[in-house]
Amino acid sequence: MRVDLFDFDLPEENIALRPAEPRESAKLLVVDPQGETVLTDRNVADLPSFLRPGDALIFNDTKVIPAQLEGIRHREGAGGQQVSATLHMRIAPHQWKAFAKPGKRIKVGDRITFGDTGEACYLATLNATVTEKGEGGEVTLSFDLSGPALDEAIAAVGHVPLPPYIAAKRPDDEQDRRDYQTIYAREEGAVAAPTAGLHFTPALFEALDELGVERHFVTLHVGAGTFLPVKADDTADHKMHQEIGSIDAATAAKLNAVRARGGRLVCVGTTSLRLIESAAREDGSIAPWSGPTGIFITPGYRFKAVDVLMTNFHLPRSTLFMLVSAFAGLETMRAAYDHAIAEGYRFYSYGDASLLFRKTR
Repeated sequence: MRVDLFDFDLPEENIALRPAEPRESAKLLVVDPQGETVLTDRNVADLPSFLRPGDALIFNDTKVIPAQLEGIRHREGAGGQQVSATLHMRIAPHQWKAFAKPGKRIKVGDRITFGDTGEACYLATLNATVTEKGEGGEVTLSFDLSGPALDEAIAAVGHVPLPPYIAAKRPDDEQDRRDYQTIYAREEGAVAAPTAGLHFTPALFEALDELGVERHFVTLHVGAGTFLPVKADDTADHKMHQEIGSIDAATAAKLNAVRARGGRLVCVGTTSLRLIESAAREDGSIAPWSGPTGIFITPGYRFKAVDVLMTNFHLPRSTLFMLVSAFAGLETMRAAYDHAIAEGYRFYSYGDASLLFRKTR
């Protein structure tokens, strides 16, 4: 499909720089392609009124790490140069794939010192070697530390990797370390938050429990590739970056039991949807899963398991807007986004939410 079909104009004032407070006060645009009213304006706190006892919410419990690293590149015969690296996928206890800037000037064999390079703070540094170089500024970094020691060093020298549309307007701060994390995050490894989950609070969980809605957790470590624009003119020419995910056997069995008794699978965020659809068999049952997924969902995709999707509002021409268009219909989602912009909905990671019911054929 032509990528320009997924383009739209978004005013700057619709981009959220901080989350709503309290979280469940954010707006919720309910989109039901089959409903008498296709678009309904509500708030996240109203979510229980659109669910039924026996439904199951599926959350991504990945935890954001401070994966934005700033440092100095060292090379024999050349002076030091400032570089930045955004870690996006761990491939070994001591290795990460990363997007580096300026990517064209980095070579295999370069040494990079991340963190405070002042002599007085030598211990607050982290050293790595560039061992591979790919396309689009992607590199493989082999760190001098490994395992938990590397995790501690990244936490000490790294920054929260705010999305580019926020980072361009302000630096990250200590508040972001709290705001850019779901209340149920537990599995470290994400570069970006599963942002639909940022709306949930203990009070909202309590209301859902009273209704009889189940909660289940899967893990997909969101990579920096989620922020990359689609540069191709046709979706067939776009390559998705892979992300590591897992669904254990017990969770898969519980989700299959929900489906068997007529309950709906409600994914909180596109990340949990992509993982569930990666693990789903042709009959819609969920299999245990562990490993990478690069699933790319565009209109025409046949959803096998997911019935409802809660997600934030996404970038124009992005793979995520393509996904929601596949789920609820392209024309429906273009109308929904036009409505959201006109009504002052806040977009992107810290913005408002939508609740999408799957378009049936």
